Amino acid sequence: MPKHGKNYRKAAEAIDPLKLYDIEEGMKLAVASRVAKFDETVDVAMNLGVDPKYSDQMVRGAVTMPHGLGKTVRVAVFCKGDKVAEARDAGADIVGGDDLVDKIKEGFLEFDKAVATPDMMAKVGQIGRILGPRGLMPNAKTGTVTFDLATAVREMKAGRVEFKVDKAGVLHAPLGKVSFGPEKLLDNLKALVDHVVRLKPSAAKGTYLKKVALATTMGPGVKVDALSVRKMLEGAS
Repeated sequence: MPKHGKNYRKAAEAIDPLKLYDIEEGMKLAVASRVAKFDETVDVAMNLGVDPKYSDQMVRGAVTMPHGLGKTVRVAVFCKGDKVAEARDAGADIVGGDDLVDKIKEGFLEFDKAVATPDMMAKVGQIGRILGPRGLMPNAKTGTVTFDLATAVREMKAGRVEFKVDKAGVLHAPLGKVSFGPEKLLDNLKALVDHVVRLKPSAAKGTYLKKVALATTMGPGVKVDALSVRKMLEGAS
């Protein structure tokens, strides 16, 4: 096992690994447990009561965080014709058609998110093996294959988070920066969880939101009582 530095160990001492914290207390602890000198990201991991090996239990989607994510997002758009100007006007960093596909085949990957118009997907499919493993492949289910480029680009720039449950039924997502403070991070968490709950597959049986944990980029994890997360949603509705 890797050895942790003294800052990590000190932060970990303030957290009871056997306790399930109330969501508000847990968020405060997670923020306070920052270890690095840079502005760390706070992430959430949610264990859902689904079996992703069955297609009717896959949970996948996207949500725009009310307070953004606190970082600059470089957006690439695959389009042609009059859509090129629309993408640029919306703030896209890289815009192109066949030329952009060819550029990526040659190794260009200087962007964080990608959007494509439906008429470009046959071409974009040629670089799926490059974009897919990096989480950059446009997908209609997350709203990144669309003719409404203005909305898609602006949402990504504003802090749009795409999520997909992994093979173990765990969903990971960023909530924003430590510097946001607990209140804004909780607002972002509410938006994410509310959307995830709305996507609950009808085939999923039993408890849907089973386990929740928070952690900064370099800090220790904080286990949160899933019931308090559900109550937070009820209080926000």
